[in-house]
Amino acid sequence: MSGRSRLAVCGVLATLGAACAMLPLVERTVWILQAALLLCVQTAVGVAARRVPLARWLTVAAQALVVLLLLTLVFARGRAVGGILPGPDTFQEFGRLLQDGVDDVGRYAIPAPATTSIRLLLIGGVLLVGLVVDALAVTFRGAAPAGLPLLALYSVGAGLSKGSADWLWFLMAAAGYLLLLLAEGRDRLARWGRVFGGGAAGAPPGVAASLAAGGGPALAPVRTGRRIGALALGLALALPVALPSIGGGLLAARGEGPGSDGGTISAVNPLVSLQNSLNQPENRELLRYRTSAPSVQDLYLRIVALDRFDGASWRASERRITDVPDPLPTPAGLTTGVRTARVGVSVAASDGYGQNYLPLPYPAERVRVPGQWRYEPEGRALVGDHGQTTRGVRYQVAGLLVEPTAAQLAAAPAPPEQLLREYTRVPSVMPKVVADTARKVTAGASDSYQQAVKLQDWFAASGGFRYDTEVRSGSGPDAIARFLEEKQGFCVHFSFAMAAMARTLGIPARVAVGFTPGTPQPDGTVSVGTKDAHAWPELYFEGAGWTRFEPTPSRGTPPEYTVAQAPSAPDPGVPAPEPGRSRAPQPAPSADGGCPPELKKVDGCAGVVRLEVGNASGGTSPLTLAVVIVAALAALLLPALPHLWRRRARARRLDGRAGPRPLAAWRELTDSAWDYGIPPDDSLTPRMAAARIVRDARLAGPHAEAVGRLATAVEHMLYAPSPPADGTTGAGADVEAARAGLRASAGRRARVRAVVAPRSAVRVVWACAGFWAGVRSAARARLRRLVSRARKTPGTSGP
Repeated sequence: MSGRSRLAVCGVLATLGAACAMLPLVERTVWILQAALLLCVQTAVGVAARRVPLARWLTVAAQALVVLLLLTLVFARGRAVGGILPGPDTFQEFGRLLQDGVDDVGRYAIPAPATTSIRLLLIGGVLLVGLVVDALAVTFRGAAPAGLPLLALYSVGAGLSKGSADWLWFLMAAAGYLLLLLAEGRDRLARWGRVFGGGAAGAPPGVAASLAAGGGPALAPVRTGRRIGALALGLALALPVALPSIGGGLLAARGEGPGSDGGTISAVNPLVSLQNSLNQPENRELLRYRTSAPSVQDLYLRIVALDRFDGASWRASERRITDVPDPLPTPAGLTTGVRTARVGVSVAASDGYGQNYLPLPYPAERVRVPGQWRYEPEGRALVGDHGQTTRGVRYQVAGLLVEPTAAQLAAAPAPPEQLLREYTRVPSVMPKVVADTARKVTAGASDSYQQAVKLQDWFAASGGFRYDTEVRSGSGPDAIARFLEEKQGFCVHFSFAMAAMARTLGIPARVAVGFTPGTPQPDGTVSVGTKDAHAWPELYFEGAGWTRFEPTPSRGTPPEYTVAQAPSAPDPGVPAPEPGRSRAPQPAPSADGGCPPELKKVDGCAGVVRLEVGNASGGTSPLTLAVVIVAALAALLLPALPHLWRRRARARRLDGRAGPRPLAAWRELTDSAWDYGIPPDDSLTPRMAAARIVRDARLAGPHAEAVGRLATAVEHMLYAPSPPADGTTGAGADVEAARAGLRASAGRRARVRAVVAPRSAVRVVWACAGFWAGVRSAARARLRRLVSRARKTPGTSGP
């Protein structure tokens, strides 16, 4: 196999290795086999075109034409002329499939079904990247730039999928790229015929011997390149383990800062993820739980609260996170006058459901969960630390069902000033129609509670709204206004709009994201699936705290306290607490390791691994910080090492510390010419080598004369019985004059490379390889001597 053919095969392997990162994006993986087959055909056309040979641009054009024919044959055969030749109808079909593919990407969550349009996006993307890689690495002989399209292809899959095997896809992509670089290096060495590297003085003994024997390309640089590649790959895999991690999932969280109370947490807008989940073709189970609650209609599982409203969307503010307390603090605003019910919930997350936030009933009092988790006090959320997710986690929760009455909510006193100021903030860019509509809908309401109920009923029943998960979410400050005008959307639209309108009325509001209670199963458990993903508004009433409302029609259940309007005066007949219930939040279970009664009812404490909250540190340790600093310094210094080595070597040679001055100056001249693209040739005499440098670099005048004087000085040093007295003078000046000529005759790109990435710096690699070969040789010789001594018996002499 020729060098170019080998390089083309490596390009195919590198492309497929990077494409494997997209395997988790779809349900079926058959598409990768189709992509591999079509990619091989595309590459074979390139190999044939280069053997003809065709011009470079014609080779690329031929491959692009073959890609178009292949895609037509696979995806638009019915619209093609003769089943393969693309026509106007073919391009219309491609346009339709591409548009459908974009819509499917926005509609389905990962892993998406392998629809025809999604397969076209995947296979077409792989073929396009494969074409670019083949053109760069093989046709134009630049394997290093081919890493950019490979990185783009890998990044798409790695950025969208959050699977536990991401390291495997990275390993395959990196191995493919290193294989491509290795193939290019071997091809370059093979085309040289031998390495021009200064013989025994410049290359390790094994390399020099191999070249002298006509053995072809040098083996030591290749072996060293493999070791460097393996070391770089190992560092790339191992270093992220020590660095601070950023998780993913429905909502991404980040922990930083030292100490038990350090760190912040932030979350992304869940709009697209919720819509994707609701539009899944099947309802996949994400969680299954068992509870001691007599009814699950109010047992919403809350993930996070979105409290920052910028007029266009709701997001979670950055909050400080701490170690998980045991028990959790008393919920904000909940007082002794409101009835609560204690419930226990035992949850098992599926292996395919991984996110950073732990779904919990609100408000939770105590959580037993294995792994590394942290606590965000404002939203009472548990956040995974150092890559911890919900994937396959089993945990138990002791919580409360808060059951205020309509009268209590109607008579709620004003919230604290700070909370009121923070949670009623409305941006100035929000359209005036939002506040006007809120006042119109709530006209006649005597208090904040009645205003909230009127808003909920208007969205859920009387306002003419329609539930539709296919509606595009929209963006910008006018999104809520458009929703109020078009009156169709899904839970995100309803919850976002009601919370924003409540804020315009002076009611503290935020949006909660999580799951509706799910579907009871015959075995007594409750199944929560992708279609149970939900968003709902939470409004604050002093005494009850953050209170759930349900404005989305046909989704969830309206809370009992919103079904009937509150009376105008406090109701003296407030029902007394029922057995097993209290009018105040009961004390949380003691932290003595005992199992709370509500968890015993659901067998939630059997075999539970006790949570050691002291070990869940999300801060950056000194060791991690040191690793980050060292990695950053290495990233800055490594590219400069070749330049620094060349400067040091030049200084040593020209001041006489590297041996006789003419010989050291001659070595500096040949290395400088090598840096500018003229490799040394040890088969030439100094005079012939000087003529070659002058010819290839197009030197003239003083520059050419300086090269000639250096060659003459070297010949006198090597061959004259008594070198002339002035043979060692002026060598440094001649080198500088010759280097000035080389720099003046080279192009801008060659001048930059000679400074930033000098070719002669490979001597460092050769020196390291020679040193390592000497160490191994000495170790083997010592081992042989030890074995020989061990075999000798006492009293006998060796041979």
